[in-house]
Parts: sequence; C-alpha cells; structure tokens
Amino acid sequence: MINTREIAKELRLAHWTAIMRRKNESGFSIKKFCELEGIPPNVYFYWQRKLRGLACQGLLSNIEIEPVETVFAGNTLPIEVNGYRVLASENTDPGLLAQVCKVLVNLC
Repeated sequence: MINTREIAKELRLAHWTAIMRRKNESGFSIKKFCELEGIPPNVYFYWQRKLRGLACQGLLSNIEIEPVETVFAGNTLPIEVNGYRVLASENTDPGLLAQVCKVLVNLC
C-alpha cells in the first residue's frame, strides 16, 4: 500500500534540499536569497534546522562508539568513523566533533 504521507514528506525534503543547495551556490546572503525567491526567512530557517537535524541523525548512524569498558584513561572516548578513530573527552567541543565526524564520513 502506498503511504502518501511518507511520499509527501520525501518530496518536501527533496524540495527544500534543492532550495538550500541553490542558496549555497548563489553566493547571496540568506536575507537576499529569500527576498529573491519569495521565501519568508523564518520558513527558510525552519527548513534549514530540520534538514540539519536529519543530516546529524544520518551522521550519527555512521558512527560507531565502542563499549564503555574500552574507554581510555583520562576520560577519553574513542569514536570510530569509517575506520578512522577520533578520541573525544568531556572537554571536546561538540560542534567541532560533529564537523570532524562529518568530514570522516564523507571520505569514503
């Protein structure tokens, strides 16, 4: 049976992914791009947050975290992404860690 809600959701995501891609390729600021495209900035930012959240969920599915017993001395946690190991501690900046993991995911 066709799930029309799922299809509609996928179409909206594809539509807004294309808009975000066009914005990135345009070189315009978000404000100017939205003005030219006739998109209310609050709607643009809503979809930007939504797509980033989905991207992070996809990113996390590609990250393997070793069992707690293997945590190294000094409270570091080894995180393996596509065969690369990253050591994170409680002081590791979460944004930086996410960026590093994203780069590692895209290497393969």
